[in-house]
Amino acid sequence: MLPLSLLRTAVGHPMLVELKNGETYNGHLVSCDNWMNLLIRGVICTSRDGTRFWQMTECYIKGNTIKYLRIPDEVLEKVKEEVFANQRKDKSISTRGR
Repeated sequence: MLPLSLLRTAVGHPMLVELKNGETYNGHLVSCDNWMNLLIRGVICTSRDGTRFWQMTECYIKGNTIKYLRIPDEVLEKVKEEVFANQRKDKSISTRGR
């Protein structure tokens, strides 16, 4: 499972992003690109010490600042199903005509 395919499947779902500087961002993923840059809506930002909070309508996060992502389990299951379906599809194509 590749990180970018996981992120593309997570579009529209809630997620938590922690940055290398310790700040966290909670919101719904709107889009991502090949460099893991994220656009998130309905964002609540928490300071690195956890004492201050900000609410933003939209936030753009550069991929090189991300420490980790927390994505709902339902997205992980969906990606696993897609990978399994693609593997079955590839096997059926490669065995034809032999």
